[in-house]
Amino acid sequence: MRDEGNGSSTAKVAIPIVVSTAILVVLVGGFIYLRKRRRTKKKFENSNEQDESLNFENLHYGFDTIRVATDNFSEANTLGRGGFGIVYKGTLSDGQEIAVKRLSRDSGQGDDEFKTEVLLVANLQHRNLVRLLGFCLEQDERLLIYEFVLNSSLDHFLFDESKRSNLDWETRYKIITGIARGLLYLHEDSRLRIIHRDLKVSNILLDAEMNPKIADFGTARLFGVDQTQGDTKRIVGTYGYMAPEYVYHGFFSVKSDVYSFGVLVLEIITGQKNSSIRNKEYTDDLISYVWRNWREDTALSVIDPTLSTGSRIEIIRCIHMGLLCVQGNAEDRPTMSSAMLMLSSHSITLPVPSHPAFVIAIVDNNTKENTSTNEISITDLLPR
Repeated sequence: MRDEGNGSSTAKVAIPIVVSTAILVVLVGGFIYLRKRRRTKKKFENSNEQDESLNFENLHYGFDTIRVATDNFSEANTLGRGGFGIVYKGTLSDGQEIAVKRLSRDSGQGDDEFKTEVLLVANLQHRNLVRLLGFCLEQDERLLIYEFVLNSSLDHFLFDESKRSNLDWETRYKIITGIARGLLYLHEDSRLRIIHRDLKVSNILLDAEMNPKIADFGTARLFGVDQTQGDTKRIVGTYGYMAPEYVYHGFFSVKSDVYSFGVLVLEIITGQKNSSIRNKEYTDDLISYVWRNWREDTALSVIDPTLSTGSRIEIIRCIHMGLLCVQGNAEDRPTMSSAMLMLSSHSITLPVPSHPAFVIAIVDNNTKENTSTNEISITDLLPR
């Protein structure tokens, strides 16, 4: 009996010791795990900082390199001019052709904002977006270096009677779908949500195979993951392409870009600029001209006469989609994912469009073209 009592007493003493030891082991093990995890996380964060710094350095071009590439920014290498500055063609020492955007010195951007734009735009990688290769920030110069796109901008073909015949329906349809894919990437598929805000024919570049590439992100805005609309008192863009809610109230969203896309589609199909169209009976803006013919069931008459071939059913469907994109109420316009579905599937029934938005274009009496209010704003790409 005594032996049993001693055994019971020993067990009573041993159990607390075992439990305490187990708890101590767990606590020590947990401490070591958390400490190791913190070290790993810190190492990972430092690695990310190093990678970002490395990427930023890889994007930098020396001013002398660009000066030589553009033959000292010669007039002969000028590709275009705008409110943002001048674009030059250049050739690097390895033979690679580039386009260099030399920003105006009075643009008012700070160095940090400029660097932020470079990092943001450089991360936008899509075959229907012009690729940013790098930048230069030296000697009070701010240069953006892009891939060189062989066939210039869409307007050089679309609004030139001698070149328009090169744009058969197959090519135009490829351009429309390519622009749609690029916008869909900006709005939904990239890790950033970008509103372009200045989508127009001169900002659509064409490569050697006539594939479209959306260019010029100088007025773009970055949205947060849950953000659907922004507003501003500073209206930037080009009249005729800007949605009414943006022109009149400063509201912009992905649907603002959809409106611009709709205008582009109607221009591509008609071969007409979005300014006034004059004929024997009417003087219309492009949207009113297309809408009137759609309502009167004479939509075939708005098709560019040089489009002698191509499916009329497919062309009419694209006109239908274009009118849906320029609806006055932003909520009535499709998203770009819906627009892509309309383009890719002919079995889907499209909604009936109502009267589209009408925005009065400001016309320059000398050029008779829409006046652009396009302003470069590096800080517009920053989250607000």
